[in-house]
Amino acid sequence: MTPPAEYDAVILGAGAAGLFCAATVGQRGGRVLLLDHAGEPGKKILISGGGRCNFTNVHTAPDRYLSANPHFAKSALSRYTPTDFLALVESHGIAWHEKTLGQLFCNDSARQIVAMLLEECAKGGVELHCGEAVRAVEHADGRYRVAFGERMVRTPALVVATGGPSIPKMGATGFAYDLARQFGLKVVQPRPALVPLTLPGEEALFRELAGVSTEVIARCGGAAFREAALFTHRGLSGPAILQASSYWRRGQTVTTQFLPGREEGWLRGAKRERPRSTLRKVLAEGLPDRLAEALCERLGLSGDLGNLADKALEKVEQKLARWPFVPDGSEGFAKAEVTAGGIDTGGLSSKTMEARNVPGLYLIGEAVDVTGWLGGYNFQWAWASARAAGLAIPFKPSLQD
Repeated sequence: MTPPAEYDAVILGAGAAGLFCAATVGQRGGRVLLLDHAGEPGKKILISGGGRCNFTNVHTAPDRYLSANPHFAKSALSRYTPTDFLALVESHGIAWHEKTLGQLFCNDSARQIVAMLLEECAKGGVELHCGEAVRAVEHADGRYRVAFGERMVRTPALVVATGGPSIPKMGATGFAYDLARQFGLKVVQPRPALVPLTLPGEEALFRELAGVSTEVIARCGGAAFREAALFTHRGLSGPAILQASSYWRRGQTVTTQFLPGREEGWLRGAKRERPRSTLRKVLAEGLPDRLAEALCERLGLSGDLGNLADKALEKVEQKLARWPFVPDGSEGFAKAEVTAGGIDTGGLSSKTMEARNVPGLYLIGEAVDVTGWLGGYNFQWAWASARAAGLAIPFKPSLQD
């Protein structure tokens, strides 16, 4: 019987983190096998950023990430920065642009990022196999045995880059968590993040606003985000709500500040200037008309501003500044852009991403309990964690050129 082929590293998952890690190890001279059960590499990359891939964010910093250990991401992020990745993008001639809040996108297509990563893998001689699921992983005598398709291979270094269960229609699963538990690692309860929130029946008035969007400040769990909120037929979405959703826990309130930036007393000022104008008309100057109407209906106020007491207008200002929504859930992993929680960082080295008690096992990207804000932060974590592991994996001299 032919003995299993030997590799310096076997990497599971050909998404952003897996592709970049494979390229890093390969270009260092390692013999690398990259596996993915999907039919093609980089499937989530292709749908990201509306098909243009929001590949990083210039404002990347550790405080833009959620984790049970907020310090864990610092090491990798400091050693591979957005500037580093942007230099790689530019070296491949990929045109890019910056949108709001430091988000960088391809001018053309996310396919350019996948093509770039595949080219980098090719430079390192990476062997890529797609469309064959991993059947089993075992560890003995300092080697991992990985069975996939009809083959069995061996390696001293196994990298898990299979992500989390968000967007299962793209093939996402909890495989990384099962493998981590197999090797004695703990898993922080995974939950949907960057996900639309659903509202209960008593908020039916707002469901009539499906499709209406406005700028707000959404607050939850001590975090605040000033971006657009979108009313949907099921509840709330839009960038501000997606951001807040990562901090939301069942039973918590998401407070929404409508008309952000207005100074205290602005409604009383409007009353003095235009006493015959209605509250709805004044609100509609800064809000979509249908939303202004719905808010007035909820507030129970009508008529001219001149007929409303200053105290009543003060209460309206306060309510608009902290309008409470108590979601009854979210749209789940099916609509979540990423997964919060994941493999507990307490069992990993922040410098190398290697499991402390399982030599040769590396865990990177979304599979780990590090979750970034919306806007390119999760890609930057993928690049940084992949780079950290890729540079740390040692090679046996007998396998090096």
